Amino acid sequence: MLRNRENLLFMLGAVVITTAAALVCQYSQWPPGLVCAVGCLCIGALCVVHTIRRYQSIVRLNTYLQKLSRGEGALDIRDNAEGELSILKNEIYKVTAALTEQAGALIKDKRELANALADISHQLKTPLTALGVMADLLDDESLPTEKRQDFLENIRSGLHRMEWLVLTLLKLARLDAGAVDLKREHIPLSALIERALSPLQIPIEVRELVLSGSGQDTDPVCDPEWTAEALGNVIKNAVENTPVGGRVDITFGQNPLYAFITVHDSGPGIDKADLPHLFQRFYRGKNAGPDSVGIGLAMSLAVMRRQNGDIEADNDNGSVFTLKFYQSDNIVTESFTGSSH
Repeated sequence: MLRNRENLLFMLGAVVITTAAALVCQYSQWPPGLVCAVGCLCIGALCVVHTIRRYQSIVRLNTYLQKLSRGEGALDIRDNAEGELSILKNEIYKVTAALTEQAGALIKDKRELANALADISHQLKTPLTALGVMADLLDDESLPTEKRQDFLENIRSGLHRMEWLVLTLLKLARLDAGAVDLKREHIPLSALIERALSPLQIPIEVRELVLSGSGQDTDPVCDPEWTAEALGNVIKNAVENTPVGGRVDITFGQNPLYAFITVHDSGPGIDKADLPHLFQRFYRGKNAGPDSVGIGLAMSLAVMRRQNGDIEADNDNGSVFTLKFYQSDNIVTESFTGSSH
């Protein structure tokens, strides 16, 4: 309280008035009662001025809070002076600044959610429309057998694509909600790569790609299933963007900071304008394939980030993706090479 400038001025004024009244009583002929009355009036006036000034400060704070309640934004009311009112102003500003920041984040989240729902609707509406058209065409009894088989194959492909999209969106939603309990197990990088490659053997063979892998094995701590799926999305992206007869090279190892898996393809690479947005959901780069949805890489990044890892993308005569595991240990020297045609 004594550090409050207004309180100090009030106390100083009261001391001055009291001292002056005592001196007047001591050295003048004025009646003591009159001097006492005048002194009390002066102190009373000082109290009124002090109270009015404090009331005005409280009114300004009240007006500030009313503006906040109407959503007019947080003004800077910080006060560098000493005293309880100044401390109160500073604390109110901190709270309102934090609430304003949270409100901005909520608005951003709502906007992103609306955009995501629009993207999901578009991704589902397009194949559903195509499936409906092909289903109607299958009702035509005069449809040639070859065309009927083509339509059936297209329907199966569309249903498979929609199933993958829905399952991936559900997995992303579970990751966002923190509803996934990721395991913490030691698994060799080579075993992780083999698990990720298992469902991609047919696409690799169809595109006649040369696949090679080598490195220094180590066993980082991660969830084998989710991490293999994250790596599989990265390899799938490389396979889809590599021309027929191209190469996909997978290298792995460990440096003093992290264990890593690098996927390098011989495709056209990543446009520089796409690099900052590559892992955003539903983002499709300039070199994206016609069937690309734009959520595979986003899910891979979400999985790695949940496990204290990361993914980086770059260009080097093709696209280069590096998965980083920051908690790896237990190095075991091993290498393997192979190809698939």
